[in-house]
Amino acid sequence: MNKRSILAAILLCITPLLVGGCVSNLGGDDYSRWETRRVMRVRFATVESVRPVNLGGTRSPVGSMAGAVAGGVIGSSLGGRGTTSSAVGTVIGAVAGGLGGAALEEAATRRPGVEITVELDRGEYLAIVQEDNGEDFQPGERVRLVGDWQETRVTR
Repeated sequence: MNKRSILAAILLCITPLLVGGCVSNLGGDDYSRWETRRVMRVRFATVESVRPVNLGGTRSPVGSMAGAVAGGVIGSSLGGRGTTSSAVGTVIGAVAGGLGGAALEEAATRRPGVEITVELDRGEYLAIVQEDNGEDFQPGERVRLVGDWQETRVTR
């Protein structure tokens, strides 16, 4: 096994780890660092309905770049010994690897979610989508809406 093949195998093994590191939680109990020490508005509401949804995965450059590097290394080693065939193999491998890496990242970071429709005490209806962390909200249940002008979460 030559050095290029070993490098390609290593890249293929660590790509899922790199992509998995990009996952962030979007549930009702999850806060980002920038949300700390901020005033958030709390409103009370009644759950009207809950339905399962799919939260799309992330699409950062990490998956594409890792896949392109791995694909380029594999393509160059499979392209043959000639300069032209090796270059063609590298380009084809990099393009295919980049597309595959992006698809792998999106699939690996996809999460189940819930759309929770609530009625505020003043009669207004809102729908909030968040990651499904097993809260199992039920119609008729009283909940808290915690958030600011950009993000809101449903909690008990």
